Amino acid sequence: MASSPSSQTTKQKGGEKPIPVHENVMQKHAAFFDKNQDGVIYPWETFQGLREIGNGIVSSIGLSMFINLGLSQTTRPGKFPSLLFPIEIKNIQFGKHGSDTGVYDNEGRFVPSKFEGIFSKHAHTHPNALTYDELMEMMQANRDPKDFKGRIGGLVEWKILYKVAKDKNDLLQKETIRGVYDGSLFEMLKKEHSTQQKK
Repeated sequence: MASSPSSQTTKQKGGEKPIPVHENVMQKHAAFFDKNQDGVIYPWETFQGLREIGNGIVSSIGLSMFINLGLSQTTRPGKFPSLLFPIEIKNIQFGKHGSDTGVYDNEGRFVPSKFEGIFSKHAHTHPNALTYDELMEMMQANRDPKDFKGRIGGLVEWKILYKVAKDKNDLLQKETIRGVYDGSLFEMLKKEHSTQQKK
């Protein structure tokens, strides 16, 4: 996608790269899992992506089925269900679930104020990082009691992120969370996991 004007991005802090707020960054988040870059993500591609970022084999099998079963039909509006459970990246915003942070709006765009709100509301120990307990507090605060699907989806997503991306002090850093929203974190985790395997 074309880069956006500076007025259309979040503010840079330190070395952080600004995220365009007028683009569907949710598509960038999902694109990592589109291994052949055809705009469609199949369960085996989700599995491959999960393995590349450091997830275990059994966990990746279960999660790939969970993710594709949950998102396939919602991202293929008006189409007949497919037993291959493809996810169409161009419609990924339709897969946005409830009980979330609101950092993605309904068109898949990045909402800076919602992102900053994660830390102003829940980062009690460190201003730019979340502990596991703070992460659980955030999920609890975002829960809609009637939204069982969204609550489960959010819990799975954040627990995976914490497992594969927490730092040596068991903290989920702000820059790390920012990276998961635009997908850049996945490439970084892939490189780190590949390096560790070669040692």
